[in-house]
Amino acid sequence: MSTALAAVAASAPSVRPPLRGLTAESVFVGRSLRHSLRDGESLLMAIMLPVMLMLMFTWVFGGAIDPSGAYVDYVVPGIILTCAGFGASSTAVYVANDMRTGIIDRFRTMPVRSGAVLTGHVVASLVRNLVATAIVIGVGVLVGFRPTANFGEWVLMGLFISLYLLAITYLFAAIGLAAGSPEGANGYGFILLFLPYLSSAFVPVASMPDWLQPVAQHQPITPIVETIRSLLMGTDAGTQPIWAVLWCVGILAVATAWGAWLFRRKAGER
Repeated sequence: MSTALAAVAASAPSVRPPLRGLTAESVFVGRSLRHSLRDGESLLMAIMLPVMLMLMFTWVFGGAIDPSGAYVDYVVPGIILTCAGFGASSTAVYVANDMRTGIIDRFRTMPVRSGAVLTGHVVASLVRNLVATAIVIGVGVLVGFRPTANFGEWVLMGLFISLYLLAITYLFAAIGLAAGSPEGANGYGFILLFLPYLSSAFVPVASMPDWLQPVAQHQPITPIVETIRSLLMGTDAGTQPIWAVLWCVGILAVATAWGAWLFRRKAGER
């Protein structure tokens, strides 16, 4: 009997070991990047819309706002944040679509930590958005943007943009989990894209109505855009960089906790 059992055990197919650690994340990052390349229209729009917005503010409105022609140096940091918002908002749609199609349930039957799919979406979005941001800055230089940043300030700006992108991408991923459909996720995310217009991204806060100035001054986009502007253009940001980092870290902490709770709830994990 023992010999027969040993023969059965030897002939039984081996159980595939679960993917753990960075292996699981790398698999889903690659999956999300491939989906991004196949969805070329969304990637193109994430780049084209901010570029068109920059050209409109520079060539159409710029002369009225600043006849000296220096408005492009003021507006490009705001366009960078707008570009980041457009790119990160697609994460909400991708996550919501995964939840609707039931692919998460499929992943749960496989030897892989299903929560890694969320990390894959976020990291892939971060890569996409950094590339899109670099393109937008390049177009800005072509239309007259002249930053004064040295190498160290460029590095700091890149790190800060990465932190901001990570925070809002996790936020959009959580929105995708909370939404009932990809269409709903797109709508909720679109609301957040209006925040730069209520900040110092396009006009100084002092030029706004008195009742609106406190709103613009104390929302997260204003210290974030002022930090980017100070790094690129050498302006005095005061304590704004401290508030900007605090806002980014706070948003990231809340978004990751909210997203983890929603994922466990929606995916049926215990």
